[in-house]
Amino acid sequence: MSNAKSLPLWGALLIVSLAATGIAWWAQRPAPRAGEPIGLFTTLPILWSENADISAELSPDTQPHWARAKLAAAGQIAPLDLLAGPKGAGPLDKLHRLLMAQPRVLSGAENVALDNWVRGGGQLLLIADPALTAHSDFALADPRRPQAVALLSPILSHWGLTLRFDDRQQMGEVSREVMGVAVPVNLPGHFATEGQANCKLWGDGLAVTCTIGRGRVVALADAALLERDDPGGARAKGFGWLLDAAFVAR
Repeated sequence: MSNAKSLPLWGALLIVSLAATGIAWWAQRPAPRAGEPIGLFTTLPILWSENADISAELSPDTQPHWARAKLAAAGQIAPLDLLAGPKGAGPLDKLHRLLMAQPRVLSGAENVALDNWVRGGGQLLLIADPALTAHSDFALADPRRPQAVALLSPILSHWGLTLRFDDRQQMGEVSREVMGVAVPVNLPGHFATEGQANCKLWGDGLAVTCTIGRGRVVALADAALLERDDPGGARAKGFGWLLDAAFVAR
């Protein structure tokens, strides 16, 4: 058989192999946790809308973010302003599950608290965008504006991860596959590992899953998934998949 004719066969075998890997990973996962609270640490307007005054925020005409209901269905939402307290982990001590979505820069104490929490058995879903594309009504210098660039190098480096960004990309939302599910992205980043066996990259690094100590980290290098508009439900489907992937039963 000539090389020209064998290439399509090898391509088909590769696709089947990759699909089988994803299915096997999914089948071996324990069932998702249920009922326990989920910590939410974010600068994105998930629990609030970008209204300048409280009366507009409380107006019945203000529609809640779709992700709020999706998250609440998985467990009671526990909003967090800090990850560390005076004696260490602080609010993380009461949680087993945490969603960090485009978080602000962490303090040194918060990096330590987060690392200890994960290694002790915490389950983290991290959505970290190196170039946030979502529109904001707030000015660039306004502290209410979402974090434009995820700056998490200290904790990621400690876990053997690097968040990278290719500035040659074209602006515009596209669909990318992560673990067999379509996820909308816009100018996404990608993760790189140091080759450690406890981490696995998905979608050319768009996502990564890591076992760290007794805990688990599932990370996505783009936040377009959590934009407010979701007429077709693709964002909700992708977000639900990531929640299930991150928050598995012990």
